[in-house]
Amino acid sequence: MAVVETRKLTKVYAKAELGAVNEVDLLVREGEFLVFLGPSGSGKTTLLRMIAGLEEPTRGEVRIGGRDVTRLAPRDRGIAMVFQSYALYPHLTVRKNILFPLQAQKVPRARHAEKVEWASSLLGIGHLLERRPRELSGGERQRVALARAIVREPQVFLLDEPLSNLDAKLRASAREELSRFHKRVGTTTIYVTHDQIEAMAMGDRVVVLAQGVVRQIGTPREVYDQPADTFVATFLGSPPMNLMEAGEVIAGFRPEHLLPASLATGPAVPLRLRVATVEYLGAERIVYGVLLGGRFDGQKVVSRIPATVPAAYAADETHDFVVPEDRLEFFERASGKRTGRREFAWR
Repeated sequence: MAVVETRKLTKVYAKAELGAVNEVDLLVREGEFLVFLGPSGSGKTTLLRMIAGLEEPTRGEVRIGGRDVTRLAPRDRGIAMVFQSYALYPHLTVRKNILFPLQAQKVPRARHAEKVEWASSLLGIGHLLERRPRELSGGERQRVALARAIVREPQVFLLDEPLSNLDAKLRASAREELSRFHKRVGTTTIYVTHDQIEAMAMGDRVVVLAQGVVRQIGTPREVYDQPADTFVATFLGSPPMNLMEAGEVIAGFRPEHLLPASLATGPAVPLRLRVATVEYLGAERIVYGVLLGGRFDGQKVVSRIPATVPAAYAADETHDFVVPEDRLEFFERASGKRTGRREFAWR
């Protein structure tokens, strides 16, 4: 069952040649954790705000729980939103911050204590109820914001980069907490991020956007292993997919699939590589180089090699590499779209 649906949802700002969001069709399943992923200006936050009712669509439709809510106010949509800033009231205690939406909804006073206890217990912040936001860490403020959202028991959570203000270590633990929270509660969630690690780690499915257009929707594995086009191929992955110009098509392979020839275990494409630089990153080495000979002579590539592989690489050395044939992807040169074409002359 689709809990959230958008139909040709579009937002065009005055004097803009291209819409911020362009005819987006989405079906968000019940209990799903769906991630909007894209660079700055891709339209992901605008799309979320139209679903929330904070931004009016130029055209198109939003449906939540089977209802057309396109023209309804946010409070009437059955959603709760957590922003990047958390938007906590600094003069109120944690308890009163969590209580606020219940008071706004005129929930009977007799249920207030019960619901606050439930939400705070679920997020492990019961001991913080009498503190104020300034006395909390970034991770604690994030959990208070979530508690304030969940206390309303909405149909849908909308989260707009809620972890972006945390440092790297705290983001990792908060990401894990948020995933556990979703599994416990099971509420349909739409999450906006520009961080591909968050998207891949947390999402049941990922919606990749660029310039207001949905480029691909799929599981993390699908969008990584089978990118719909060259944008997705290069936006996902660090380092991104290697793309080789080859006439009417572009051949692509991930850095971790450009392997030393000694590791070949099946049908593979042989490539000769002259090393330019090497980055030692503890668990792996990133080898940057240039291909020698054949139709790809002079094209730059990147290889990711596990540190467990007993081999040394240095600048200006030449080494034999391979790419397993089943790890190759091909894209149309004109459109950039992925094609199923497999036969290809490498030399």
